[in-house]
Amino acid sequence: MPRRSKAESEATAAAILSAARDLFSRRGYGHVAVEDVAAACGVTRGAVYHHYGSRLGLFAAVHGDVQRSVAEAIERATEGVTDPWESLEAGSLAFLRASVADDARQVMLVDGPAVLGWARWRQDDAEASVRLLDDVLGELAGAGRLDPTDVPAASALLSGAMNEAALWIAAAPDREAATARAWGVLRRLLQGLVEGPAR
Repeated sequence: MPRRSKAESEATAAAILSAARDLFSRRGYGHVAVEDVAAACGVTRGAVYHHYGSRLGLFAAVHGDVQRSVAEAIERATEGVTDPWESLEAGSLAFLRASVADDARQVMLVDGPAVLGWARWRQDDAEASVRLLDDVLGELAGAGRLDPTDVPAASALLSGAMNEAALWIAAAPDREAATARAWGVLRRLLQGLVEGPAR
């Protein structure tokens, strides 16, 4: 019986998170109340507070979930890719596309920094997408193809460039066209760091 109760509790928490992600993505943080989330998944306000503590706590959980989804999109795009340059290229483009998708843009790029602050935003980013960037840059450095071979500096600068590109795309009236423009520039930046076939 206790095991079933734990499973039910986890299912309720997941349902609340899913409903909150949908509402925050469509309406924005300022237009979603705890009551809205509770009604959307058929639970009480108390259940939402029990699992997430507050509306801010719920948004923080949703933000972390969105960041993980972006990382998963990168992992899908690079699955089976053995060349680290091709992996860097595919992963970077996947990051841009996933970050500005309808189910991520509002939470991650619009409300995330404003509601959670940049320190928490960067922490979530580091735990999700940046670790993948560090890994592929490490592979390039290990193969003697990263110039200069300073992985932490390269990762910080590329991550900053990609995040700024995503913010720029998110504010554009035509996100698809903006993504193509940003990717054309970003790919040249990436090529400037890589020695070998990428050039």
